[in-house]
Amino acid sequence: MIRQGVVALASHWVRHPLQLAMLLVGLALATGLWSGVQAINAEARAAYAEAAAALGGDRLSRIVAADGGSIAEADYVALRRAGWQVSPVVEGTIRIGGRPLRLLGLEPATLPAEARIGARTGAGPMAEGAASNRGALLASPDTVAEHGGDLVAQAGVPPGVVLTDIGVALQQPGTGGITRLVVAAEQPLGVPPLEQVVSGLVMQAPDASGDLARLTDSFHLNLTAFGLLAFLVGMFIVQSAIGLAFEQRRGVVRTLRALGMPLATVMALLLAELVGMALVSALVGLALGYGVAAALLPDVAATLAGLYGASVDGTLHLRPVWWLEGVAIALGGTLAAAALHLFHLSRMTVLAPVQPEAWARGSRRLLLVQGLAAAGFWALALLLALTAQGLTAGFGILAALVLGAASGLPVLLAGLLALAQALVRRVGAGPVAEWFWADARAALPGLSLALVALMLALATNIGVGTMVASFRATFTGWLDQRLASELYVTARSEAEAAAITAWLTPRVDAVLPIWHAEAMLMAAPATVYGIVDHETYRLNWPMLQGMPGVWDQVTAGQAVLINEQLHYRQGLDLGDTLALPGGWVAPVAGIYSDYGNPEAQVIVGIDRLVAHFPDAERLRMGVRVAPDRVAALEAAIADRFSLPLTAMQDQASVKRLSLQVFDRTFSVTAALNLLTLAVAGLAMFASLLTLAGLRLPQVAPLWALGMTRARLAWLDLGRCLMLAALAMLAAVPVGLGLAWVLLAIVNVAAFGWRLPMQVFPADWLRLGLSGLLAAAVAAAIPAIRLARISPSALLRVFADER
Repeated sequence: MIRQGVVALASHWVRHPLQLAMLLVGLALATGLWSGVQAINAEARAAYAEAAAALGGDRLSRIVAADGGSIAEADYVALRRAGWQVSPVVEGTIRIGGRPLRLLGLEPATLPAEARIGARTGAGPMAEGAASNRGALLASPDTVAEHGGDLVAQAGVPPGVVLTDIGVALQQPGTGGITRLVVAAEQPLGVPPLEQVVSGLVMQAPDASGDLARLTDSFHLNLTAFGLLAFLVGMFIVQSAIGLAFEQRRGVVRTLRALGMPLATVMALLLAELVGMALVSALVGLALGYGVAAALLPDVAATLAGLYGASVDGTLHLRPVWWLEGVAIALGGTLAAAALHLFHLSRMTVLAPVQPEAWARGSRRLLLVQGLAAAGFWALALLLALTAQGLTAGFGILAALVLGAASGLPVLLAGLLALAQALVRRVGAGPVAEWFWADARAALPGLSLALVALMLALATNIGVGTMVASFRATFTGWLDQRLASELYVTARSEAEAAAITAWLTPRVDAVLPIWHAEAMLMAAPATVYGIVDHETYRLNWPMLQGMPGVWDQVTAGQAVLINEQLHYRQGLDLGDTLALPGGWVAPVAGIYSDYGNPEAQVIVGIDRLVAHFPDAERLRMGVRVAPDRVAALEAAIADRFSLPLTAMQDQASVKRLSLQVFDRTFSVTAALNLLTLAVAGLAMFASLLTLAGLRLPQVAPLWALGMTRARLAWLDLGRCLMLAALAMLAAVPVGLGLAWVLLAIVNVAAFGWRLPMQVFPADWLRLGLSGLLAAAVAAAIPAIRLARISPSALLRVFADER
């Protein structure tokens, strides 16, 4: 009996292969996009875990200076003599091949056993690697291959990190002393408290999650949101295909039960069928997700490096966590999509008539519930926007906006269609026009999920596109201000830089030194720049806030400028004091925008920089000269000093390179936007295909009254495009709301800068046309099938049991 039941249920898919294809494709696409995003996130988080594990940072406490500066050697010696098991660490930035890398200097003799880079990877203890290569600059094989230089490959070192002996580290520019002391997990009994041994030092707890993991939370949440949105849109396809299959097999189920098969057996067979389809689709989806992740991971790595300074390997590894999640979410999504239909089937009596269930019809009660839910979500979004701050609040607002829009769209469309129907009846447009709007209202419940998917895809495109376009427009104008010098020159040594400066000074309008030093400010890496007193800065520098006479105070060494990141992350405002290394405390006289930079930045007078950072890099300079003289000046410098042309960059080339980096940074977002829109179009096609068979009882009477099949098909296509156009219009305010939250809340919490919001109606039109095209393609096949349906099939409607 069970074998006959399996054959009877499976025969439906043989007769309807397109439905089976839509179900499998929808589930595979949903699983693929979700698992691809999770694979990218898993790869990045594994890199963060390795970075956090360096020196036992996720397991060991550390001692740092209370003022954010370096620790005196005498304090370290005092702690060791008092019995404290601590080891000094020097942290800074080293430039290899012109690119910065994180530098860690340590003392292997005193390093605690827990502070091992290979603790997670099994690659061997860090202390052994440093001891056997004492004086060498150790880095991961990938970092050595990418940067070259004097680096020595050492397995187990995190990517983007250079490991060396503490003595070598202290000789590097930008390292001003001991950054912190690593505290062993077990200390001798009776050691005196820290404050009794030394003053000015504080103990910090282990960093369980890692600074990079927290800093990049927004990016990974953004990717996860895209993956979840794509998965939900894919589930709309699955729900439509499952719903149609259940409705069309109600007669088969009734027959099987009439022949004596228990309801529990029928339900078990249907459940096994769904699980089998979910597993097959999950395997295909995982392969698709692996391909998506492998294609996008290099751009993701570039984004993380460019926006956050996070080093992530561009190679994808097979990690059990993401493919197990993919299988689980595929099974869960399939069962969730089929749950309501299984419930209705369990309540169906043996002699129940074979007619479509109420899932394909609207109800006033459901619309009321949806309207109340939409109002509640929007009220929650408004409350969070007015009261809450931070990354979690930002994504909470985004979620409330999206859920409110998804709940409110069916209510809005139902109201608009009812209004249109009433207007048509009032003006006496005729029975066909009245039927058109009434038919649209009747089809709305069956199409609402697909329309919500299309609206969410368009709104996401508008929101993220507005954010990216606003960023690009602001970034371009900001570059015009920051890149005020017509030519930038980087010497190979300080002596050569001094010679070039002396040679250029009488030949150009001005030579502006671009000197800087790496430092730790408020327990975070920062760059300190020194400037000279010149009108270039007064006229062009993009200042957000400034005290009267700000440039006079800074160049005189009486105050400092800080970038927007330091302002938001540390809560520093005008007039607040900032403690810099060397015991220098200065007031903040100005705050400037610094887009694209993940770290804190401070600007001081150049005399102050030289006094407090004698090892500051003094190789780069900006040259003010007439634009038409730049090319000749480059050639003259290259000829006189044998300086390679790669060491000189004109303003236009620097700007072009910056914009190329920008465009690559957001290529991941553009790709996910396109994929989400494509899946939304497929969801609409699945819903229309589902309704095509169920709507024959509605269109057959019109054909019997004399309306041609071609006209019915055109009306069907017009109805679909009209509903898609309404969804597109609803997507515009939702997308703009998403853009505002991203720019005003999420961006500030994640990146440390706030961008002015700009609108781009031309992009909305382009997206709207794309949405209409997707809807037209989705509606074309059902419309063509209706136009070509045989008269006998329409006549059969009047004879079938309904």
